[in-house]
Amino acid sequence: MRKKELKLIVTFHTTADAMALEKAAKQEKLKGRLIPVPRELSSGCGMSWKSEIEDKEKLLAVMKETGIELEELHECMV
Repeated sequence: MRKKELKLIVTFHTTADAMALEKAAKQEKLKGRLIPVPRELSSGCGMSWKSEIEDKEKLLAVMKETGIELEELHECMV
């Protein structure tokens, strides 16, 4: 079993926003990936973005710059 670590989880209202963040993050060379929303959270579209906690500010800046709307930001063990 894989060891759980504290990560930043971004949830979205729409799948389009989740996919847009994946594309923007790749262009900006941000680490992270799309995952199903962890069980302890809920999300409108069922997809979330998992990344390192220290990337939070850069990730939020990219989202603001590209007009990507987030549902919620969480720091949780995944």
